[in-house]
Amino acid sequence: MATSLNTYLMFNGNCEEAFLFYKSVFGGEFQYVGKYKDAPAEDGGGELSEEESNRIMHISLPVADTILLGSDSHPKFGDVGFGDNFSISITAEDKEEADKIFNGLSAGGSVGMPLEKTFWSPYFGMLKDKFGVNWMIGLDDSEYANK
Repeated sequence: MATSLNTYLMFNGNCEEAFLFYKSVFGGEFQYVGKYKDAPAEDGGGELSEEESNRIMHISLPVADTILLGSDSHPKFGDVGFGDNFSISITAEDKEEADKIFNGLSAGGSVGMPLEKTFWSPYFGMLKDKFGVNWMIGLDDSEYANK
């Protein structure tokens, strides 16, 4: 049985902008981009304004060994509330990659903890990106334990 863990992010109309930003940081290509206008009327695609029909219904972007998934809220259900109840954790290959990802994601956002050595990681930091999403970037301690 194959198991995977993916993060699904919900937005209030700026999902496409957010995922274009994430693509600029991580690279790769979208596996799927669907808008509400692409859905059958009975599944939420009917009678929407132009802005609403162009909201992202589902988008997926491979990142490392996982897939980052996202969607805009559907207008008939209202906006989603953003909180600090989750973070996306990225384990980088090395300090150079950690710096690239951290610096890319923190552009326009805020750094909660700069990348630095901690008791659990040789290099770890936390940030909130410009879309309000929390990220933790670090290196795997086991790789550096004997160095």
